[in-house]
Amino acid sequence: MDICKVQENTSKCSMNMTECFMVLSTGAQKISIATLCGLLGTLCIFENSLVLYLIFSSPRTRRKPSYLFISSLALADILASIIFVCSFVNFHVFNKTDFSKKIFLLQLGGVTTSFSASLSSLLLTALDRYISISQPSKYKLLMTRKRAWTALGVLWVTCATTASLPLLGWNCCTLYSTCSELFPFVDDSYLSSWICSIVVLLGCIVCAYTHVLWRAHQHVAYMEKNQAQAGKQNTRMRMDVTLAKTLVMVLSVLVLCWSPVLILMIYSIFARLSNHLRKVFAFCSTLCLLNSVVNPMIYALRSKELSSSLRMFVSGFRRKLKTSEESPGAESTHRSSVIET
Repeated sequence: MDICKVQENTSKCSMNMTECFMVLSTGAQKISIATLCGLLGTLCIFENSLVLYLIFSSPRTRRKPSYLFISSLALADILASIIFVCSFVNFHVFNKTDFSKKIFLLQLGGVTTSFSASLSSLLLTALDRYISISQPSKYKLLMTRKRAWTALGVLWVTCATTASLPLLGWNCCTLYSTCSELFPFVDDSYLSSWICSIVVLLGCIVCAYTHVLWRAHQHVAYMEKNQAQAGKQNTRMRMDVTLAKTLVMVLSVLVLCWSPVLILMIYSIFARLSNHLRKVFAFCSTLCLLNSVVNPMIYALRSKELSSSLRMFVSGFRRKLKTSEESPGAESTHRSSVIET
């Protein structure tokens, strides 16, 4: 790192300086990162692809705005896992520097877009659950499929536009400003703005779920007092309460997985990071993939509609396997009977 310290004031935007951000120095560290990224990335793609299939293969689930938001979350996690794993492993494990500044910022923009869209999808889901519980009689009028698709369109366009700002010129090379110590070519002011937007999103989600839990508590108390009279309305409330608890679990996992990364990002803005902290940041970054892996597991365990669709899918797959295994025997039996005849 001595060469990096000498060059940091004169050539921070040269491609040679990207080697200063490759903090994994031993083979064991590189193997660990490659193994984590490979396993978590594969699981993330498989699980979220299964969630998308279960949602859109059922006419009942694909028409509901709640599951449209969940499908947006699954899609964002798939894109995040693909782009993050490929770029992260190529950079930190294989130490590839044969790319331009624009290519690196484009890859970073893809990761930022997908992770921002994942968090924003959770915000839309939280608002959807809040409206469903606070105003159940007006929910279908307020939350239509057209409005859900419009919200998702605005979400993805906003995330993509924000993530492309460094590529469009908001970087330390173009502005000759202070560069980030965690990401090459990234301006500290842009990183600060992105962190602020993430913190605001998390704050809005926490506020929404605080109201959701409060209303869910009221619904539980109401159901306990009016079990004999509730009937269909109680069933609806139980579904809202269950889904609200599910999404609170998703939020809890999100905060636990993202807190170390955000804390280190904030610290890097106000203080100089040591090599040890940079290595810690590299390993903590894989927690973002862990969050994307855990989300589908929570859906499968907590959502009755998705879990029932999953059971039907597994049972159908088993029947196909049994049929394919039994078909050769059945065909040979048929041939022998023809010969005997």
